[in-house]
Amino acid sequence: MVKQIKIIVEKHPDGYVAYPLGLKGVVVGEGDTYEEAFTDIKSAIQFHVETFGCEVLEADAPVLEAFIAETGVSV
Repeated sequence: MVKQIKIIVEKHPDGYVAYPLGLKGVVVGEGDTYEEAFTDIKSAIQFHVETFGCEVLEADAPVLEAFIAETGVSV
């Protein structure tokens, strides 16, 4: 079975960071290029599912859309 998962990939000055939406737990991938980060997150997701089981896939509430918002915080 293949489960489609939405992935966010962020470009930073020192590389790329990727993370999935709709998984229980924290899963992060990284790389010097977009492709490296994407490959890393795919591997990390597979490891996460193998380690914790299919329950980490939130089948009851699939992510339909993702939005980027901004807020201020006191520092």
